[in-house]
Amino acid sequence: MPIAPAVLRLAVAVAGFLLVTATSTTASALPEDPTTHASKAVDATVPASWSAPLSTQGRYIVDSQGNRFRLKGANWDGAQGSWTGSGSIDDPANHHAGQNSHGIPLGLDRVPLDQLLGDFHQSGINTIRLPFSNEMIHSTTPVPDSAVAANPQLRGRTPLEIYDAVVDALSDSGFAVILNNHTNTSRWCCGVDGNERWNSSQSTQAWADDWVFMARRYASVPRVVGADLYNEVRRDVLDDPNWGLGDNHDWYAAAQLAADRILTEANPRLLIVVEGINWTGIPADGLPHGRPVLTPAGTLSHTLVDSHKLVYSAHFYGYTGPHHSGATGIGETHDPRYQDLSRNDLYAALRDEAFFVEEAGRHYTAPVWVSEFGIGASETNPVARTWFGNITDYFADHDTDFAFWPLVGFTGHDDWALLQYDASGHRSGILDSGDWRAPAWQHLMTAASESGPVPTVPVWRMLAVDHGDAVESVRVRATGDWDSGARKAACPDGLRLTGLGHTSGRGLCTDGNGSGPGGDLRAASAGQTVVTDERYVPAGGDWASGYTKLQCPEGGFLIGYSVRGERVSAALCVPARTSLAGAGRTVWFDRSDNRPTAASGGDFAYGDYKGQCGDDEYAAGIAYTTRVGSRPGPDALLCRRLP
Repeated sequence: MPIAPAVLRLAVAVAGFLLVTATSTTASALPEDPTTHASKAVDATVPASWSAPLSTQGRYIVDSQGNRFRLKGANWDGAQGSWTGSGSIDDPANHHAGQNSHGIPLGLDRVPLDQLLGDFHQSGINTIRLPFSNEMIHSTTPVPDSAVAANPQLRGRTPLEIYDAVVDALSDSGFAVILNNHTNTSRWCCGVDGNERWNSSQSTQAWADDWVFMARRYASVPRVVGADLYNEVRRDVLDDPNWGLGDNHDWYAAAQLAADRILTEANPRLLIVVEGINWTGIPADGLPHGRPVLTPAGTLSHTLVDSHKLVYSAHFYGYTGPHHSGATGIGETHDPRYQDLSRNDLYAALRDEAFFVEEAGRHYTAPVWVSEFGIGASETNPVARTWFGNITDYFADHDTDFAFWPLVGFTGHDDWALLQYDASGHRSGILDSGDWRAPAWQHLMTAASESGPVPTVPVWRMLAVDHGDAVESVRVRATGDWDSGARKAACPDGLRLTGLGHTSGRGLCTDGNGSGPGGDLRAASAGQTVVTDERYVPAGGDWASGYTKLQCPEGGFLIGYSVRGERVSAALCVPARTSLAGAGRTVWFDRSDNRPTAASGGDFAYGDYKGQCGDDEYAAGIAYTTRVGSRPGPDALLCRRLP
């Protein structure tokens, strides 16, 4: 979310000193009263042209009919908190832009809910990112009547109960609703404020428990379609967040944990939105610092129990940059901001930091949602205005899913808002011809976009047992611990194992070229076999002489494996739904990579020797050695031709 340029956006330790960082639309506005510019009554319910739930197909989000659903969204903030952390919380002057949200979505004190929804429709958006704080979930104090003055039906309710009413109204009105855990505490983000990480002011367990609670709470609301796990993960005073180190600051692992719990314990219909890392390092010239965003996903990507539910997310503001925190004054470095970059350099940065994820046929392939970007209506800096034109052009030309920050604000307070309302409920903003942002916004909203049915594409997903299990099959989980004490990996249901790393314990799964619904080879009702010895190697079938071979029973194929240290412990096999015949070949990878030319899936075990079956093959066995002086990791795969 944006903050005043004079306030640092991040907080870090510098020499021990705390640095606080601070859908289609029309060009015309709503019908207005010529003297008051007040919006006339608008039908808050617009027939939805899409059906929930949403899922993913390659780089696209699709609805329940398989049709493209582009997230054309905005952030309706407030429920995450607006207090800046100093002075009386009851004084609006101590809230962001002088707007006391009272821990509920902004504007309910000024405008009836139905009118707000009607104005949202007029802006052209189809999706609402709805922030909340963990503190809001647990608050039992009703909001003051003044906070809902324009909506007296909401008097006497707690912030969560008002959030309930807003969620229901948005869904009934046809909007896709994506819940966003924005903050731990109900305090304005994003400095050293107790909200740097998902577990800054609470445990990871409590955070994940709250997500299960929220996902269950709205499981019956049809157009609640997504869970945006946490906002702008960043450095605190002493420590950086990381992506895969396995410690208490590991955002990759925390997101994986919460995602799987949401999908298995609460609501399997939801999209899971994982935002990249917003900031690491100390913003001082000469010291390492930067904005990793989604770059870590290129070598370590998420695999969920449902391989069609992952969406990656990134934020871009003109006053920040690839290595710029957004600060002015203390904490400002000489790194360029995004608005300082040429159009070509900006586009290169966008691709390198986020949009590479949309590349087809990779273990990380997923839709990228820019869930925050924005600029103020009173912005006069030509460099900033040019940036806004450039980035909206990029989003338009690349058919990007997006959400503007913010949607609602108070006139004279937050001019970034798409829609601003004065104390009498009169509206101004993006729908007015005088708003300089309107042409770029209209171009973004009306540009050509993929629509209709999205073709089915093969899925490629990584398995990583770096710090624990990676059992992403619901069917396998239901069987219990199939190799106690080992680190276990299993492909999501519908996918099969097709590649392994030699020492890393990484694996690659796919449904490419499979038979049956969605490429799933697995028999519908049969069980599984844990293979720990050579009992299924047929006489005369020694495909890796001198090596221990863990081969699936006849008619079976690999969906998983386990390791102890580097050593292979077991292979997990399941029977196929159709007869599996075809010649086999041994794919060795103990001394170099052995993957098909231009192999699909990409580098799923970066820096490791890898073996991978062809796209027209399945894996039926793993070979390894226990010879003294040899690495005990997998050395070869038995690959057989698909029928």
